[in-house]
Amino acid sequence: MKKRIDEIKSNVSDVFELPKDIIMDLPKITMIGNIQVFVTNHKGLIEYTKNIIRINTNCGVLKITGSDMYIKTIITEEIIIFGTIEGFEFLY
Repeated sequence: MKKRIDEIKSNVSDVFELPKDIIMDLPKITMIGNIQVFVTNHKGLIEYTKNIIRINTNCGVLKITGSDMYIKTIITEEIIIFGTIEGFEFLY
């Protein structure tokens, strides 16, 4: 059922040219070089160390790896991370 609802939301987004991240409640990830990551529309912080940050989202857990990472800003809808970003992946 959820898959069908997501499909309908995606189609509505396409027809009306609306952003999928808003319509489908998906995270938006913006990376600036390898020094900064913005994550909007998150569902909370799961793990936070200098080398690993795990963030809950509607489409799984976002795992960011690197070194000397720190969270500059964390608010209800946005997390801003600084440091040396080495990679990120979604864990389902």
